[in-house]
Amino acid sequence: MRVFVTGATGFIGSAIVQELISAGHEVLGLARSDAAAETLKAAGAAVHRGSLSDLDSLRRGVATVDGVIHAAFIHDFEQYGAACETDRQALETIGEAIAGSDRPNRPFVVTCTTFMLPFGRLATEDSPGDPGLVSPRAASEKVAMSFSSRGVRVSVVRLPPTVHGDGDHAFVPALINIARTKGISAYIVDGANRWPAVHRLDAALLYRLALERAPSGSFLHAVADEGVTIRDIATVISKRLKVPLVSISLEEAGDHFGWMALFVPHDNPTSSSITRELLGWGPVQPSLLSDLDRNEYFESSAL
Repeated sequence: MRVFVTGATGFIGSAIVQELISAGHEVLGLARSDAAAETLKAAGAAVHRGSLSDLDSLRRGVATVDGVIHAAFIHDFEQYGAACETDRQALETIGEAIAGSDRPNRPFVVTCTTFMLPFGRLATEDSPGDPGLVSPRAASEKVAMSFSSRGVRVSVVRLPPTVHGDGDHAFVPALINIARTKGISAYIVDGANRWPAVHRLDAALLYRLALERAPSGSFLHAVADEGVTIRDIATVISKRLKVPLVSISLEEAGDHFGWMALFVPHDNPTSSSITRELLGWGPVQPSLLSDLDRNEYFESSAL
C-alpha cells in the first residue's frame, strides 16, 4: 500500500514511517523543509513538499496514495487553540479529498489524544471526546468520524500524554527541564493523579494495524500503561537529578509548571482493552517508568 503520512519526520511519525516500510508499504511523507525532505529520503520514503496549513498540498498528497495516516500536529501549547484549529482544518481537507474521490473507501487514520476524555475514571475506547475539557482536539475527532458515513474507512488513534522513547521532546522532558531549572521535582497535592503512557514503537505498530485492518468508525487507544501517577514520575526525576521531591498546592502549579500547569493536574487513566482485542495489538516495549529511569532521558533533556 502507498501511504501518505503527515508528521512523517516527527517523534512518532518517524517511527510510523519505519514501521510501514518494514512491513512492505511505500511511504509518501509530508515535508515542509529541505531538512525534513532529506530525513525522509534517508529513511527510504518519497517526499511530498507542503505543510498542514497548505491545504492544496494536502489534497495533492491524498490524490496519489492508497491510504493516509495523519500524525502531524503543531506542538505550540502556548497557542494550543490555534494549533487544534489548524489540525481540524487539515483533517477536514484530507477527509474531503478522500470522500470526494473515486476511491472513498481508502483508510484514513487520524491522531487524537486521551486528554480529551473524561477525567477521574478509567476511560475506554467507547468514552466520548469532550470539547469542554483540556483539549479542543475533540472537534478534530468529530470531524474525522463524520467521513465514516461517507464511505471513508476512518479510525482514530488516541495517544496518551506520555509517548516515550529515545528522541522524546514532549511532556516528560518538559517536566525534567522544569525540575532542573527550579531545583525541585514537584507534584501537585498527593500526586495521585494518573497519566497513561505508551512507547513510540508500540504506538507505531498500532498505526500500521489501524491502516491495514481497523473497521471504519474505530476508536483505538495507544495505551500500554493505563495510569502512572505523577508522583511516581516526579520520583524518578528527583532521583535522577538528585533534587528534592516536593508536593505543591494547586494554586502554586501555574508558577511552577508554566504552560504545563494546563496538563499536570489531570487524572487521565485510560484502557486499551478493546483495541487489543480488536486488532491483536500487544505492547512489548519498556514501560514509562523503566524507560524514564535511564541516562538517555536526562542527557537528551539537557540539550
